[in-house]
Amino acid sequence: MDFMVLLSFLGVAIFLTLMPGPDNLFVIVQSISQNKMAGIATALGLCSGLIVHIIAATIGISAMVYQSSIAFSIVKYAGAAYLLFLAWQSFKEKESLLINRSQKSLNYKSLYQKGILMNILNPKVSIFFLALLPQFVVKSDIGVSVQMLILGTIFLVQALVIFILISVFSDKVRYILIRKPFIAKRMNLIKGSLLAFIGLQIAFSQR
Repeated sequence: MDFMVLLSFLGVAIFLTLMPGPDNLFVIVQSISQNKMAGIATALGLCSGLIVHIIAATIGISAMVYQSSIAFSIVKYAGAAYLLFLAWQSFKEKESLLINRSQKSLNYKSLYQKGILMNILNPKVSIFFLALLPQFVVKSDIGVSVQMLILGTIFLVQALVIFILISVFSDKVRYILIRKPFIAKRMNLIKGSLLAFIGLQIAFSQR
């Protein structure tokens, strides 16, 4: 594949990853409400979920989901329901992790699994890859499917790097919020509200 094509794709990928969306918002929420390692565990889960979408786009499953309004709606509303469930759990928390220092160690495996589920249950991601990757496929000795896998891998790697940087930055914000008791004590409400916002955004989004 041409180096300039790959470089152009990387630039587009970075720009799109930095745009506000469910994935980076979810990383920010986990990092601020818990810590940077929670955000990184979530990011690893989200990027693991990307593998499923990349493979689906490569072999054409994404196109089948997009063409089936029923399948698309099932995946979309399942994802929205899952996020609303997480929001409900946050609202139930009696005290924020920001100020509850005696709480047991975080379950990073659970956060990783939540990241995977959230990403897989967002059909917009598959459709995004289905629309984006073919635009950078060129005539080459390398097959179309292989080119799409290469492009998808580049997207995954840069997304992981950006999500980790977002986690680190959000953790810095967390330390600022710790010094503000009024905000810290209500972090569970802020977290729940953001998760509910992301879930509703997915539920009411159009194709």
